[in-house]
Amino acid sequence: MSNTKKIKKPLFQRFLDGVEIAGNKLPHPATLFIIFSVITMVISHIAYLMGVFVTQQNPASDAADTIVPAVSLLSRDGVSYMFTSAVKNFVGFAPLGTILVAMLGVGVAEHFGLISALIKKLMMGTPKSVITIMIIFVGLFSNVASDTGYMVVIPLGAAIFYAVGRHPLAGLAAAFFGVSGGFAANITIATTDILLSGISEEAARMVDSTATVIPTSNYYFMFVSTFILTALGYFVTEKIIEPRLGTYKPEGEIVGADSSTVLTDEERRGLRFSGWFFLGIVAFILLLLIPPSAPLRNAETGSLFAGSPFMAGLVPIIMLLFIVPAIGYGIGTRKVKNNKDVVGAMTISMQTMGSYLVLAFFAAQFINYFSYSKLGIILSINGANFLQNIGFTGIPLILSFIILTSFLNLFMGSASAKWAIMAPIFIPMFMQLGYDPSFTQLAYRVGDSVTNIITPLLPYFALIVVFAEKYDKKASLGTIIALMLPYSLLALLVWSLFLVIWYLTGLPIGLGGSIYM
Repeated sequence: MSNTKKIKKPLFQRFLDGVEIAGNKLPHPATLFIIFSVITMVISHIAYLMGVFVTQQNPASDAADTIVPAVSLLSRDGVSYMFTSAVKNFVGFAPLGTILVAMLGVGVAEHFGLISALIKKLMMGTPKSVITIMIIFVGLFSNVASDTGYMVVIPLGAAIFYAVGRHPLAGLAAAFFGVSGGFAANITIATTDILLSGISEEAARMVDSTATVIPTSNYYFMFVSTFILTALGYFVTEKIIEPRLGTYKPEGEIVGADSSTVLTDEERRGLRFSGWFFLGIVAFILLLLIPPSAPLRNAETGSLFAGSPFMAGLVPIIMLLFIVPAIGYGIGTRKVKNNKDVVGAMTISMQTMGSYLVLAFFAAQFINYFSYSKLGIILSINGANFLQNIGFTGIPLILSFIILTSFLNLFMGSASAKWAIMAPIFIPMFMQLGYDPSFTQLAYRVGDSVTNIITPLLPYFALIVVFAEKYDKKASLGTIIALMLPYSLLALLVWSLFLVIWYLTGLPIGLGGSIYM
């Protein structure tokens, strides 16, 4: 008779196991989006019959407020919309083109073995103790290139952990947290800063026609937050996620992954060729960037950033930065003998995206139905009005605003679209209480980031499921939500607390931004 006692898991670990089990008992994600769509149809019709509407304030002081009524998807026009917009919804699904183009390059690099070789090279010079920190920090930094971190950093995070004998889903979770859970934080100014500050300025001018909110107004706080979130992500990954996942036991061969950490002579030769090809494509891109009249600069201002083809064309540039060195690597390792090998690798990379295409079709329909019915706007404005009516001030107001934003983010993923709705309500309200518009924007960004990683309405959520399925065939929505919930809850707690501490010190929150007016 064995005296071995079964160790009882901590309560929180059992809770996460329950979340995963319950989540994975749900239908296939594609089916789930169909169910969500049907529920949206029914609710939209009920709201329409009840005459539900909201009044949306217009940021322009001389423009009238807009009445936004619920729109039924089961009316004649609604049914017509669902049939006539299905193809447009799918083709216009925001991440679809971005993902497919980027994955052409990433897939070829993976197929020829370049990514595996680069990971080995990286691991040879990187202490294992800092791998988690490196992945999270790179994920946080990746938002400077908009959404490309979803296609590049997250699968690399999983591959790196697999290469060093750690659970790949823990690497995926760490990277996903950096890319999406800390989306607002960075050590440099990103496109989000520019986008949100423009909306904030328009809303602030409802109260003060001379008000300005510049892109650097949150920079100091976000710079420090980058290191706070990196430490938080490291703690959650090392102390919660990996112990829960345990030792990884692959069910079969992992395509494009290599668990060995020693470079062969052939791989070294391939990396040399890859380096030469990389320098060549970088030189070519620089020729399109450096001259004052370069084609990738803004034709009117000459800027490399604001309104430039360079920023608008980052995805194909990233594709080239993967595919050209991958071809060089393939030539060096003799895996590429002619153009058919390259085209074949592209074809295989697209074949692996089949399950994502199915998910994307139904996710696109649901998200567009939710938008068409106006349920997202109605929920956002009513929630904002409720918070305004309860009359909180000071820290309770700030924390309530962050929590409300986090909740609304579960239903309306776009940071800019949601802020366009909320800014005209909250910025004037906070200004009346003496708070600078840039501080209201800052609190919004904290709340908007932390629940990105647990909402299936995130446009890239289906892609994360596909990445996870590479290492765990049973992975589903429940798997990802259970993985990411500890990051989300602790980030909400720690980041909000950090904002409160900063608030109490009265320090400036950025260049041109402050807490009080």
